[in-house]
Amino acid sequence: MAQITGINHLAIVVEDVQTALGFWRDALGLPLHKLERNDGEQVEIAFLPLSSGEIELIAPTTESSGVAKYLAKRGAGLHHVCLEVDNIAAMMDQLRGKGIELINDAPKVNELGVKYCFVHPKSANGVLVELYELAK
Repeated sequence: MAQITGINHLAIVVEDVQTALGFWRDALGLPLHKLERNDGEQVEIAFLPLSSGEIELIAPTTESSGVAKYLAKRGAGLHHVCLEVDNIAAMMDQLRGKGIELINDAPKVNELGVKYCFVHPKSANGVLVELYELAK
């Protein structure tokens, strides 16, 4: 049986990363680890590590991206919660077996070798949940 091992990150949609850093970095004092532009997802991301997990500020870089559509429909705010799992394929099978709707049929893999997928918000009480299996 697959297990959740922790929270990896909380992703917050913002209109502009630099403006948002005025609160998260400058007012709260969270350190900025790095800024990244992800052209595949059409977003700019600021990574702010915590003692456990991190805050990710994500802003669209195009008007047609999924994040831009989310921002236009719902406004800025919490986008998703990312949970680490020990075995993403087993977790996906486990969730499907309980009637949970997944957005991805199979895990995606990012440039760091992290396997990830999303649980549809209608199966998670309105919350978009991302599952991460870290590269071994």
